[in-house]
Amino acid sequence: MTIKLWLNLMKKPQAQPYLNPNLDPVLLVPGIGGSMLNAVNDSDGSQERVWVRFLSAEYKLKTKLWSRYDPSTGKTVSMDENTRIMVPDDRHGLYAIDNLDPDMVIGCDSVYYFHDMIIEMRKWGFEEGKTLFGFGYDFRQSNRLQEILDQLAAKLESVYNAAGGKKINIISHSMGGLLVKCFMSLQSDVFEKYVKNWIAIAAPFQGAPGCINSTFLNGMSFVEGWEQNLYISKWSMHQLLIECPSIYELMGCPNFHWQHIPCLELWRDKQDPDGKSHIILESYPPCDSIDVLKQALVNNTVNYDGENIPLPFNLEILKWANKTWEILSSAKLPSNVKFYNIYGTNLETAHSVCYGSENKPVSDLQQLRHFQPKCICVDGDGTVPMESAKADGLNAEARVGVPGEHRGILREAHVFRLVKHWLKAGDPDPFYNPLNDYVILPTAFEMERHKEKGLEVASLKEEWEIISRDQDDQSNTADKMSLSSISVSNEGANQSYSEAYATISVHPGNEGKQRVQLNALAVSVDAS
Repeated sequence: MTIKLWLNLMKKPQAQPYLNPNLDPVLLVPGIGGSMLNAVNDSDGSQERVWVRFLSAEYKLKTKLWSRYDPSTGKTVSMDENTRIMVPDDRHGLYAIDNLDPDMVIGCDSVYYFHDMIIEMRKWGFEEGKTLFGFGYDFRQSNRLQEILDQLAAKLESVYNAAGGKKINIISHSMGGLLVKCFMSLQSDVFEKYVKNWIAIAAPFQGAPGCINSTFLNGMSFVEGWEQNLYISKWSMHQLLIECPSIYELMGCPNFHWQHIPCLELWRDKQDPDGKSHIILESYPPCDSIDVLKQALVNNTVNYDGENIPLPFNLEILKWANKTWEILSSAKLPSNVKFYNIYGTNLETAHSVCYGSENKPVSDLQQLRHFQPKCICVDGDGTVPMESAKADGLNAEARVGVPGEHRGILREAHVFRLVKHWLKAGDPDPFYNPLNDYVILPTAFEMERHKEKGLEVASLKEEWEIISRDQDDQSNTADKMSLSSISVSNEGANQSYSEAYATISVHPGNEGKQRVQLNALAVSVDAS
């Protein structure tokens, strides 16, 4: 207990450095897996954190979070009948979406969620409980579950009142964008009454088909690298997510016209009527891939409390999810609400997945869980394809691509700059570019001036970093440095003379970045 108390004291929020009472309130809305979940024992009222946790993570997931879907309500409930799941509301909702496992000492970066953004916004003058709030929710559930939408409506009302009647800026991440969009469609009057601006970050507006197909067949890791060994196995996560409506709602909009159609591909050994064997590549677009998922998971079971419970691909949830996509596709943005979209770029992102190979074809679909899929990738944030994240279907004030990883993008300085500018949380950003294809970041500025006996010398050095959405136009010069120079001179009266010389160099980078450097020197002579 002493160690845990010490850790909690060490992680206590720092004192507010600066307060700006004129700011409009902000509500942070997380995505899937982005809220702490506590299991409450109905028999004695005790509760414990079950998501995310380091100690006993696998055991708690299996005993408290494994769920069954109830088609009569559209809700998924824990298999343990004495357990109900709730989200802690400490720190006005921010605690549950800040650091998802406060007990972690090593590798805590892997469980930071809105942590860095909260710290940054406090520097801008936002105050927890007055202008800064969080909305955690049970992310297993559908994005249009009435219970969740009612909770969000109540949260908006409480934030509005706490902020003295000021309208709210919503910042959503990932699947939180689908939740907000469902709310906007189904409770449009409440949304219009309380919301001023909505900033969506890395939202899978048309789904994340590559990621979800592999999740259905192989499970999902919450963290990557060595830390994943400390948490929950991919297959245990699979057995949780197979009964979660939120996962089915991320499969992809069935009516979206993809530029690149996501497919589920299989190398199969087929025999012709003569008995000859042929290895062929089968490709299933989104609608046809459902049959593959059904066959692959037809005998999927989980052993809970000594009983084998069938967990096949759930067609009842799929029906519910298709209705959700109808709602999302018809959502309209109220005319008095401004919408902004930040999407991740420059990372290979699974779009189609392929199982087997010519040398090792798939013979039994139920064995797909043991195959390592090969991903056919497109540009995106590593989870959500850029094509999906950009296709919000709304009248956006701006759509800006920022190189970054799906969860890590919440820690990017480029995102902070954009959010700060859109929230008007400081002086206007002179380097903000309203065009949507790049962001300019000043990184260095040096100026020197020297004057002696009629001779004046001034030198200037500036550097910028340009974050470009698309480097295709520069493909022929991406590996070369370009250099330009200009010089001007002027002779004045009384033999006065001035000359200026400047060079601009553009250095290639990676991840869509280029560094621009300006060096200038001015010399003037005053003979009088």
